[in-house]
Amino acid sequence: MADQEPLSATKKKQRSLWSLVGMAIAMFGFAFALVPLYDVFCDITGINGKTSSTPTTAAANRIDTSRTVTVEFVAYINQGMKWTFTPQVTRMEVHPGETHKIAYAAQNLTAAASVGQAVPSVSPGLAAQYFNKIQCFCFNHQPLEAGGSAELPLVFYIDPNLPDDINTLTLAYTLYDAQPTDTAQTQ
Repeated sequence: MADQEPLSATKKKQRSLWSLVGMAIAMFGFAFALVPLYDVFCDITGINGKTSSTPTTAAANRIDTSRTVTVEFVAYINQGMKWTFTPQVTRMEVHPGETHKIAYAAQNLTAAASVGQAVPSVSPGLAAQYFNKIQCFCFNHQPLEAGGSAELPLVFYIDPNLPDDINTLTLAYTLYDAQPTDTAQTQ
């Protein structure tokens, strides 16, 4: 009987070890699947805050002059990006359906040419589908020479079908380093 107890304890330890290994594999698989699951969830619910990455055309929208929506403009720079990046207007009142043009200012603070790419998001996320960009610097990479600066235009309108309970939209751009890699340059 005494010989069976250590064997039983060893089997329990092995079983525990394999259970832990199985849980670690399951957690890794779940974490790996979270990004596509999140994208599907956001597409279904429309709460992802992502704006379209392609330009829309200036629609012959009706302008809802009975309503005013506040649009706030924000800029962030990804860590390590040595640029300044700011909206020239931080807030404006618009009527849904009206086309507006603003610009962001960018400057390369380094001693070498570099390329930036701005990625937009809209808050609240539901409003993203009603924010239409006709022209946007976010559609293309933005190359700047050493010390160079640029005015980056944005032409947009808010769809008049924006839900009535949304009175303020925040358009935020995050600027990332989009410098091509050596392998991309040789292709």
